[in-house]
Formats: sequence, structure tokens, C-alpha cells
Amino acid sequence: MNAFSYTNAKGQKYYLHTKEVTLKNGRIQRIYFFARDIREGSLEAVPAGYEVMETKRTNMPVLKRSDKDKK
Repeated sequence: MNAFSYTNAKGQKYYLHTKEVTLKNGRIQRIYFFARDIREGSLEAVPAGYEVMETKRTNMPVLKRSDKDKK
């Protein structure tokens, strides 16, 4: 499986993953995160309606909902 990779401004490569977590109220929510290695739950592409952004302070990649998909 080819995992989606993103190289930040510092030249560090990260791979996109997803995981379902149980919140304190018992609700299950899917989260997306980047890791420096390929783990269980890696994704081949960015989910529809999301785009990759970098945090200004640490240059860590994060997923953000696309502006065109906001209501």
C-alpha cells in the first residue's frame, strides 16, 4: 500500500493516517494525523473535502477542511 506523503518546508517527510477513537461521551470519531513513519491506518490519499496545511510555528502538516466545502 502506498501511503500519502507530505514533505514540509523543512524537508521532513510525513505520512497520513486515520484512526477511530472513542470520546469520553462514548461517541466514536475518526481522526486524521501525520506520522514520520508508515503505520497501521495509513491512507493513500487526502480525504475528499480536506487539504493539507502546515502549522506556522512547527511546520507540522495538518488536515483542514477545504474552504470551498464550508457551509
